[in-house]
Amino acid sequence: MPQEKKEEMERSFDAIVLGLGAMGSAATYQLASRGASVLGIDQLKPPHELGSTHGDTRITRIACGEGPEYSPFAKRSHEIWRDIESRTGRDLLTQNGLLVISGKGQRAAGHENPEFLRTTVAAADQAKIRYEILDGKTIRERFPVFNVNDDDEAYFDKVSGFVRPESCVEAQLQLAATSGAMLRFYEKVLKFEPDGDGVQVTTGVSTYRAKKLIITAGPWINQVLGLDRQFSITRQVLYWFGLKNQHQYPEFLPERLPVYIWQLPAPQSIYGFPLIGHPEQGVKIATEQYVDATTPDTVRRSVFPDEITRMFRTYVGPFFPGLDETCVKTKVCLYTCVKNARFIIDRHPDMKNVIIASPCSGHGFKHSAAVGETLAQMALGQSHLDVSKFSFSGVI
Repeated sequence: MPQEKKEEMERSFDAIVLGLGAMGSAATYQLASRGASVLGIDQLKPPHELGSTHGDTRITRIACGEGPEYSPFAKRSHEIWRDIESRTGRDLLTQNGLLVISGKGQRAAGHENPEFLRTTVAAADQAKIRYEILDGKTIRERFPVFNVNDDDEAYFDKVSGFVRPESCVEAQLQLAATSGAMLRFYEKVLKFEPDGDGVQVTTGVSTYRAKKLIITAGPWINQVLGLDRQFSITRQVLYWFGLKNQHQYPEFLPERLPVYIWQLPAPQSIYGFPLIGHPEQGVKIATEQYVDATTPDTVRRSVFPDEITRMFRTYVGPFFPGLDETCVKTKVCLYTCVKNARFIIDRHPDMKNVIIASPCSGHGFKHSAAVGETLAQMALGQSHLDVSKFSFSGVI
């Protein structure tokens, strides 16, 4: 075979995946496992701490307060992660339960939804998940780390929990490579354009062609698509606070403490996790803000002392009597959002062979394994989970 023809074949694929974070790593793995020739490209080397796929843990819940249309993706993701665990020996998914706490009076919205508790219950009913509704007294008896009011209430199920984002990405990229995927790191895409019945992608290194292009660029989505802030990128801070008394640490372990989302009587909701690792590593708690927009290039990645003090005084100290004001660690991550915390999983309006996936809005990782599978099936013309509610129409 002539060298020129060989090089052309090596640069031609069934699909190219642009961005190898949560969704992109999953899509690349699912394509390769189906025997497709696939190229995965990323300007960095995931997992890393510059996007949205880091911070040790991510909540996963099948009963989604954002709407019942998300539940099939979370449920399928659990199945995929269990399968990946069996293939790799990694620990990816811990099902230690979920509390969604709310109460009377003015409460912060959960993922921009003031009725988050009620819609979580409705989603659980539709997904046929067994759950309990707990009053404030019962919450304190079962989970003494929470300082809840008597008139607070909570949804509780045992099928939810948390996943390890960095390990999930690493595992799927590992399996993708084993299945024949070509992975190109530290390679920035400069442009993509139609090319006959396919797509041509130009990077700073080479030019490639594929039948389908899947764009999973996370917070870089506006730059890749050439949009002017159609997707809102917001800075989020993750905090790890220490324990007041080390002997209390069993109360914070996954065996005793579920993940939680708490609609506080405060400006923002909080979410958090049990103690992962040694007591001195701290307990992870975070808020969510959707007001101040940024970009991956301009975001402030340091966390100032006054932010830590404000976080503890407003969101931690009054509600977690066992936690100390000492902040062990902080991380900054990015949300990529459209209104009402929706997802975008749709074909490019002007290029039918380009699939765009921005299924994040702050609650995307729990769905990522199934979204990746869906993207692969869309690219290969196979049947897939319903994405009709995640179209561009009426969302951005």
